[in-house]
Amino acid sequence: MRFSTAVAGFAGLAAVNAIATIETKGAKLFTSDGDQFFVKGIAYQLVPDDPLIDNTQCSLDAKLMKSIGTNSIRVYHVDPSAKHDDCMKTFEDAGIYIWLDLDTFDTQIEQTGPRWNQTQLDRFSKVMDAFHSYTNLAGFFVGNEVLTTGNGSVAAPYVKAAARDLKHYRDSKNYRKIPIGYSAADIATLRPMLQNYLACGTNASEALDFYSLNAYSWCGASSFRQSGYVDLIKNVTSVGYNIPIFLSETGCIEPSPRDFADQESIFGPDMTPNWSGAIIYEWIQEANNYGLVEYGPKVDPASPSAPPDGFPRSGTPKPRSPDFENLSNRWKTLNPTGIKASEYNPTLTAPPCPAFTSGIWEVDPKSSLPSLGQTFIAAQVTPGPGASGGSSNQQGGGSGSAAPSATQKGAASMSFGALSAWQNLFVALVSVLVWML
Repeated sequence: MRFSTAVAGFAGLAAVNAIATIETKGAKLFTSDGDQFFVKGIAYQLVPDDPLIDNTQCSLDAKLMKSIGTNSIRVYHVDPSAKHDDCMKTFEDAGIYIWLDLDTFDTQIEQTGPRWNQTQLDRFSKVMDAFHSYTNLAGFFVGNEVLTTGNGSVAAPYVKAAARDLKHYRDSKNYRKIPIGYSAADIATLRPMLQNYLACGTNASEALDFYSLNAYSWCGASSFRQSGYVDLIKNVTSVGYNIPIFLSETGCIEPSPRDFADQESIFGPDMTPNWSGAIIYEWIQEANNYGLVEYGPKVDPASPSAPPDGFPRSGTPKPRSPDFENLSNRWKTLNPTGIKASEYNPTLTAPPCPAFTSGIWEVDPKSSLPSLGQTFIAAQVTPGPGASGGSSNQQGGGSGSAAPSATQKGAASMSFGALSAWQNLFVALVSVLVWML
């Protein structure tokens, strides 16, 4: 009895000290405490496979990140079989959330010949299984810049199908409602069609929980209007966009140094009514020259024990001047509070699905999403009868419970729901036979 009481006491203390989880409501992010959440993030991928294994390194980095007000990091690749408890706890203690990509180097959805199959779903699911229990896991991305050209729209239904199936998997496992979204390349010819398509329709189980954008249009002495950020907001307000949206990468490096003046608009009155923050690219200095910190001077990649590209990837992080200080000084003065969840009662509806436009947006708004195992066939890209920009019951948005795609193995296909029904019938028949015997 004494042991049970002590265990209960420790469990209660842990619950009190645990960081609040992130959830969506309408077009905004909130903590489970009811406070609106604005992403102040940094892209964090020290090593290609998994930066969340070495807790000594995580501790050094988290301490410096916390000092400038970072509340999020984005991680692109992890090894789901590795142990992450220590690093995740370290970032949680620093008040830092993780936005995590589910794909791996060999399972991402491709723009050319897009497909969505069981192997991909299984690999994505393993990452979700490994990270769902961490309270500072803020959200999952089902893809990053899958569509990179104006004629890449045919891949969009496969991104949406992935979100549908991962949301169903999440719910079937009784995991908390961890937001599932997508990180888009900023392709002018796809705006705002992609953004609207991934949220459109009347079935919320097929829509994203959030949308994000990798945009590098604010460069040097720019402004809210000159950079095109004003158009990002217009694309949201023109349709009353119904899910949260933020920048999943930003931070133009030419001309240098970076002054991060765009943060004034992102976290100020220009954007906070309709935008949920930004993630700066990136933490570590690499050949692309976007780094906020470095771990020592570059070395000859051919020298013994040198990293493949010559850039050290561990040790005490050293801020790169003046970029690190410039970001720190911006963030210190930008702390929007937004609105309380209890006071926010939106009446938003999903945007209309964009109309099929040859050579621009080649997705029929009336077509069903790809089933599990389906591969894109170019000859099938034609608009259906009466295709228009309106929502259809086949597309995501609005309301509804998560439902999976059909599985395909060879020529046969069966939905998860139908399979479950047959299993229940079989069990009942067996029970009757056993009773008769």
